[in-house]
Amino acid sequence: MNIQNVNVNHLVHAYKIAPWRIQRQWIGSAFGVLVALAMVATIYLDVTSKAAIAGREIQDLTASITISQQVSADLQTEYATLTSSSIMKQRALELGFRPVKSREVEYLVVAGYVEIEPDILSSAPLPQLSALSILPEYNESLLDWADEQIAMSSRELR
Repeated sequence: MNIQNVNVNHLVHAYKIAPWRIQRQWIGSAFGVLVALAMVATIYLDVTSKAAIAGREIQDLTASITISQQVSADLQTEYATLTSSSIMKQRALELGFRPVKSREVEYLVVAGYVEIEPDILSSAPLPQLSALSILPEYNESLLDWADEQIAMSSRELR
């Protein structure tokens, strides 16, 4: 007999004697597949839940930004109202201030004081460009340059 046949017969005989071995293998394989599917499902649920949590946090932050912008706009409106000329005039009158009359104004001259003008408002003189102040290389047209090159090459040939 062949060794291969002996091994096959031995396995067949072993399974005929104990059929529970085949059942155990099937149950083990099914359990392994079930465990693998459970692991994949767990990973999927973990990733999905993290994405959902991140999306919800983004929505909350966006809502918070919108609320902050609305509060800021409300405060700017309130500030503009409180500092309007009519309200400021009314508040000044309530505090005892009154408009100044021209005969009450007194100017004080301070010796040596020079009013400083901001640099932003002063305009620096722009340099005047003329054909004489620009280098000749920059006054030359393409045709002039080509003519010059042709003339130079003809001089070299002589």
